[in-house]
Amino acid sequence: MTALWVVLGALVGAPVRLAADRLAVRWRGAGSVVGILVVNVVGSLVLGLVVGARDLSPAVVALVGVGFCGTLTTFSTYGYDVVRLVEGRRVGRALVYLTGSLLLGVGAATIGYVIVR
Repeated sequence: MTALWVVLGALVGAPVRLAADRLAVRWRGAGSVVGILVVNVVGSLVLGLVVGARDLSPAVVALVGVGFCGTLTTFSTYGYDVVRLVEGRRVGRALVYLTGSLLLGVGAATIGYVIVR
């Protein structure tokens, strides 16, 4: 049954990520990293809320924490975006994105965790 909860969460998380990325590309232009930054930070916040909550059922953790957050957030695209920025000789922007994503993601996860504790 746990696998079903993960799949159901993934059915929501993946399309949300795709929509956010497409919206960011329309808003900021091709090659924008804004959509991935936003979904990674939001996903970190939500995951922080999930792991910080004490009384969530294993089904909710599987649905939201693993399925939804796991497909909403994307470390692989984040890494690729950094490489693409460096290859495009936008090293400063790559460093800002690299460190900003890390700090915002960890910060958001911490905030979510603390809110429910």
